[in-house]
Amino acid sequence: MSSQDYSPAPYPLYAAPGPGDTVPLAEAPVRERYWLYSLLFLLTLLTTTVVGAAMQIDFDRNLPFDIEHSFDMYGWLWRHPGGLMLGLPFSLTLLAILTAHEFGHYLASVYHQVDASLPYFMPSPFLGTFGAFIRVRSPIYSKRVLFDIGAAGPIAGFVFLLPALAIGLAFSKIIPNVAEQGSLHFGVPALQWLLASAIFPGVRMADICLHPVARAAWIGMFATAMNLLPVGQLDGGHILYSFFPRRHKTVSKLLCVALLPLGKFWLGWLVWGIVLFFVGRRHPVIYDDSELGAGRRKLGYVALALFILCFCYAPITAGGL
Repeated sequence: MSSQDYSPAPYPLYAAPGPGDTVPLAEAPVRERYWLYSLLFLLTLLTTTVVGAAMQIDFDRNLPFDIEHSFDMYGWLWRHPGGLMLGLPFSLTLLAILTAHEFGHYLASVYHQVDASLPYFMPSPFLGTFGAFIRVRSPIYSKRVLFDIGAAGPIAGFVFLLPALAIGLAFSKIIPNVAEQGSLHFGVPALQWLLASAIFPGVRMADICLHPVARAAWIGMFATAMNLLPVGQLDGGHILYSFFPRRHKTVSKLLCVALLPLGKFWLGWLVWGIVLFFVGRRHPVIYDDSELGAGRRKLGYVALALFILCFCYAPITAGGL
């Protein structure tokens, strides 16, 4: 699964108007393209359901998930559309997590009267989706508002992610060395290790065959960790800027460089580090000296904890490596 950005899209450089500044007339309201939101959502529902059907069939046969099987499913499901029902546990779980994440951003924007789009979902034949994002279309003048919008998404998504992971693990199976088989090997984030150790005490992580619902939660953890990277305009970058606006640029550069050696474990880190360094590490300037307050600082620590729990240094590797 390629790197994804679930954070609000970039908005222009801005500052709050000062004395004597001319405030431009309000622009005409953006005409929402509900047809596009709906079309992208339905396409993502289709692709995630096809991938979910392949996962369910492999799971029922006590086999590890094989990505090539999901590609073959498109032809099979065209002839047997009823088979799509097999993929709904995976697709509905994953879309619930992604939708909660994006609507966390969206509702925080609405609360603070910031103009934002509804979520754009991105379908993909590879694991079903490249994620989703919203576009912030008006300036943000306050670090508190920036923090609220940035933190609301990961926290809202985690509220759905946690029970999905627990339920999915409860339906998972013990099959010796199953995680070390197949075309793809998936890493084990700390949160998965903690819950799996409680549900399957004494069992190796490599012996647990994840149910498709647990796999959907895994993708949710991956997306959460990627978005909470404290770089640029990712969710973690917004949170970092809210706390340390003067250090944001330096931290973003250092983290981009730090991602490069991690490419030894997962090539995606190398690609992500290069992309973020050249196009994704900047952040619009906000001239606001107000403090975040104790409540938001605590939520900042919560976001950091979520990042640690969901992060995995080698999320996806090819079988045989």
